[in-house]
Amino acid sequence: MSTADRLTDGLYGLGWSTVKKLPEPVAVRLGRSIADLAWRQRGKGVLRLEANYARVVPDAGPERLAELSRAGMRSYLRYWMESFRLPAWSAERVRTGFDCTDVHHLTDGIASPRGLILALPHMANWDLAGAWVTTKLQTPFTTVAERLKPETLYDRFVAYREGLGMEVLPHSGGTAFGTLARRLRDGGLVCLVADRDLSASGVEVDFFGERTRMPAGPALLAQQTGALLMPVTLWYDDSPVMKGQVHPPIEVPETGNRAEKTSVMTQALADVFAKGIADHPEDWHMLQRLWLADLDPAKGPS
Repeated sequence: MSTADRLTDGLYGLGWSTVKKLPEPVAVRLGRSIADLAWRQRGKGVLRLEANYARVVPDAGPERLAELSRAGMRSYLRYWMESFRLPAWSAERVRTGFDCTDVHHLTDGIASPRGLILALPHMANWDLAGAWVTTKLQTPFTTVAERLKPETLYDRFVAYREGLGMEVLPHSGGTAFGTLARRLRDGGLVCLVADRDLSASGVEVDFFGERTRMPAGPALLAQQTGALLMPVTLWYDDSPVMKGQVHPPIEVPETGNRAEKTSVMTQALADVFAKGIADHPEDWHMLQRLWLADLDPAKGPS
C-alpha cells in the first residue's frame, strides 16, 4: 500500500473511530468548520461543484454560485459527519432522523411480490435513508459499492454499510447484475445511486439541457425482472431531520426494443432527479465531472 493510500485509509478510520464519539452539536460545528475551510481554499472539488451548479442554476452569477458552493460543501460535510456517527446512533435516532413524503409508494412497493428498485442521485445522505429503511421499515436491501482504493478503505465502507443492515456487492467483477436480478425475482429490495455513469455502457440523457450518461442498470433490471423502478430524492433543511420524497414508479414502455425502452426509462429517471436537484441544488454532492462536454478534452479543461 502506498503512503497516500495509508494516509487516506487512516483518515477515514480516524473519522469512524473519533467523530462518532463526539456530541452531535460538536460534530455539526466541526463539519461546518471543515466545509468552510475547504470552500475558502477553492480547490478542485469546490470549483467543479460550482461549475456543476452553473448548469443547475443557469441564471446564477458568480456571487450566487459562490453561495451555492459554500452551502454545498456544508451539506457534503454534514453527510460525512452523519455517516461517521451513524453506527453509534440508536435505532430511535435513525427512525426519527428521516422524514419522507409519499412513503406509501415505497411501502406499497415493498408489499408487492414484484421486487422494488429505488434509484437515487447523490443528494443529502443516502446511507441514512438506507438505515431508515432497514430500521423503521424493517426491510433489508441489496446495494452496490464502487471498489475504492486502497482496498482497506473499500472494506471499511462495506463493513459500515453492512452494519447498517445492507447487503453490499462490488460494482466491478461482473456478478453484481445477476445477484441483483435474483434478489428482485425473489421480491426483494434493491437501492442504487444512479445519477453518474462514466462507463461505455451508460445511457445518454438530457440533463439540465446538456448530454450526460447515467447507468442503464436500474432500467434493465426493471425490464428483466418485472420489478418496480422508483426514484427517490433527498435534501436537508435547517433541522437535524433529513427530508425526502418517494416518486411514483417509472413504467416500462409498451413498445420498443430493450435499448429503446432503457433509454426512455433512464431519461424519465434523469427528469425526476433534475427536478429534485433544481429544488435543492446545494444538497447535490457532485464534485466530479458529469456532463459529456466536460469529459471531452477538445472542449477545454474540466
